[in-house]
Amino acid sequence: MTALIPFLFIAIFALVVVAIVFGHMGAKKRREELAAWARSRDWHYAEGEVSSLEDRFPSFGQLRQGDNRYGFNVMRGRVGHRRAHAFDYHYQTYSTDSKGRRQTHHHEFSAVVVDSGLELTNLALRPEGIFDKMKGLFGVDDIDFESVEFSKAFWVTSPEKRWAYDVLHQETMEYILDGPRFHLEFEDGPYVIALLARKFKAPDFDDALAFVDGILDRIPKDIRKELHNRADYPPPL
Repeated sequence: MTALIPFLFIAIFALVVVAIVFGHMGAKKRREELAAWARSRDWHYAEGEVSSLEDRFPSFGQLRQGDNRYGFNVMRGRVGHRRAHAFDYHYQTYSTDSKGRRQTHHHEFSAVVVDSGLELTNLALRPEGIFDKMKGLFGVDDIDFESVEFSKAFWVTSPEKRWAYDVLHQETMEYILDGPRFHLEFEDGPYVIALLARKFKAPDFDDALAFVDGILDRIPKDIRKELHNRADYPPPL
């Protein structure tokens, strides 16, 4: 048995090396795919780490989780007449195992942020999960809508219910029900973020951008007139 120990260490080392090599190959392939995606849409692409996203979009808690936060594969351009960013995002959290050793956990997901050009009010929407249903048992509830199907499918919160009803009217609810299940948030300002708890494939960026654009296009015209157009746009990353 003792004679097998060196071979076990060699096998473990080989597996680690193979995992690292495949990880680098996968990252390289992804950079190439997203660079091609950006070029095909006349977008700007930057593969390096960008640590300023959380400051640029400070209202989004998803960009302020954990430590060692940064964006990468950052792309920017337009979706229709609106300016937009698309990127991968990294953060890390920590835990302690049964022996008291600290372990680091790396998390990555993708997101798009669209500049609506309007002064929006905070609103968050996500597919309703089992924990959301449990919250309801303890009196923590979201906003209910006339569409029972929509109310069962999505967890929606906003400090202003009237705003949620104005934005998520019947046509928009049907549009969301028929589309992909992204997490969406309007900030108190011009930006809207859509994301999943994983990294997008290249076509997912198109779906996310179209999802946000479609919701913004469906805001009623009379509501648009009440919103203040933004005066300028921050400088590019």
